[in-house]
Amino acid sequence: MLFEADQRGTAPLDTLNDWVRRSDPPVQDYAREIVEGVAGNLPRLDEAISSTAREWSLDRMPSVDRTILRLATYELLCRDDVPVAVVIDEAVELAKSLSTDESPAFVNGVLARVKEMRPAPSAEGS
Repeated sequence: MLFEADQRGTAPLDTLNDWVRRSDPPVQDYAREIVEGVAGNLPRLDEAISSTAREWSLDRMPSVDRTILRLATYELLCRDDVPVAVVIDEAVELAKSLSTDESPAFVNGVLARVKEMRPAPSAEGS
């Protein structure tokens, strides 16, 4: 849905709503959470990606790489229920299967820098 929205130049939530209306089986709850989360944090995510993607503007990135980075950056910066290593590994695997030969290394490098922006875990029981 995020890739489709990027390709069409439409708002992610509009694309999500289209999917919800016409999807059979229904859109999974986790997919909704991700699309809503990315859409709700898009300026923050794009800033994090832009500031860590050395010599690459968002507009120069292939759409699939931009989408993978937005999804993974959302999980790194806005969710604490997915381990960092899993987020990065899954993003690199997506880049391997969906994008160019150079994309996995690019995605890995950007996310390695984005993870340094991740908020420190809160101390429970302190």
